[in-house]
Amino acid sequence: MAIDGPAGAGKSAAARLLAADLGLKYLDTGAMYRAVALVALERGIPLPPEGPAVAELVALARALPIRFGGTPQDPKVFLGERDVTQALRSEDVSRAASLVSTVPEVRQELVARQRALGSQGAVVEGRDIGSVVFPDAPVKFFLTARPEVRAQRRHGELAQQGVMVDLDVIVREIRERDLRDATREVSPMRPAPDAIVVDTSDLTLDQVVATLLAHVRARVGNG
Repeated sequence: MAIDGPAGAGKSAAARLLAADLGLKYLDTGAMYRAVALVALERGIPLPPEGPAVAELVALARALPIRFGGTPQDPKVFLGERDVTQALRSEDVSRAASLVSTVPEVRQELVARQRALGSQGAVVEGRDIGSVVFPDAPVKFFLTARPEVRAQRRHGELAQQGVMVDLDVIVREIRERDLRDATREVSPMRPAPDAIVVDTSDLTLDQVVATLLAHVRARVGNG
């Protein structure tokens, strides 16, 4: 099952709850790009477009010792034995991940790993799952929301972590990332032709999950 959409649309929270309700595994593909970005930042590897470090980034993606643990309700991400779940959510890593994801060779490496991880049945979320990674997924969703709503959600998440960022800055960064994700040459973010588009702007999380479950049950009921 594929769930795509931009940052702040609520796809991660909805995907986790949907996986729990359906008894499926949950796979956050964005965490893989974030993990590559985290290690690149720690090692001082130049990110595009500033530096021609494609070979180093591809090597990171190929050898990335990432593994997933926890439960759909409380997922964990590890690099080797190191728990990087919280580190992956920082603003610096978010910005870097968006740049890392523009490198075609990195995407090629990570897509192969994503297919292997999700091939046994899972709720998989990201930005190109239904269109590229699992084009034959039985059910595909594309969650979206107005940029201002998504920025407000992100602002609230950061505030809970004790990080204060100007709301206007978050709005600008979200718009920049949307443009970058939608216009990259390889695997641009866009709904798959057969994806069910859900605008979450005015819905609670429970309402979003109920909407997704209704579509899944209707699809399953129709064979």
